Amino acid sequence: MLNKIPMDWQNIHTVFLDMDGTLLDLHYDNHFWLDYVPKCYAEKHQLKPEETKDLLASRYGKIQGTLNWYCLDHWSEQLGLDIPALKQDVAERIKIRTNVKPFLEFLQQQNKHIILLTNAHPKTVAIKFQHVAIEKYFDKIITSHDIGMAKEEDGFWDKLQQGLDFKCENSLFIDDSLSVLRAAQRHNIAHLLAIHQPDSQQQAIDTEEFTALECFRQLF
Repeated sequence: MLNKIPMDWQNIHTVFLDMDGTLLDLHYDNHFWLDYVPKCYAEKHQLKPEETKDLLASRYGKIQGTLNWYCLDHWSEQLGLDIPALKQDVAERIKIRTNVKPFLEFLQQQNKHIILLTNAHPKTVAIKFQHVAIEKYFDKIITSHDIGMAKEEDGFWDKLQQGLDFKCENSLFIDDSLSVLRAAQRHNIAHLLAIHQPDSQQQAIDTEEFTALECFRQLF
């Protein structure tokens, strides 16, 4: 039995929710970028798969945390692969996390302003929504590509607030990335939660200074 995480729902008006690793299992994304893309790249260039994994990991790391890191068009151009098409190849691995839908229904019943706030490229979002029926729950869907900055970059929340009416003291943000949560923390978002195990096929992560959410039932 998991412990309930006390939330001041009366004073939370806006709920920002990350997608990959938060609402959806991160296993799909990790498998895609760390296994499937290297496999396809190796086949195209007649390379050994393990060499390709190291090569691509190095290229990923050079721009990690920037907008291009999340951009499918960037990687299609850089790797000479049709990344959106490859994403569809392994789309059966796209899975919603346990009790996400009941949680979203609870937020709707409580008349919260529900916003999907993701670094995922718009094409990725579209692919995910073809396989998981959660789009209808959001009042607004915002990608970092709409803002022009990745969520972990300083200035992201300032730009977000220019186009969106919300108060930091009345906002909850749930994300699986500690660097993203720390950027929100620097902007004084009052309520922050991390994810205990973003990828169901990997070990739980140390969420350090943030409360770790194991199951969305802990919130309602």
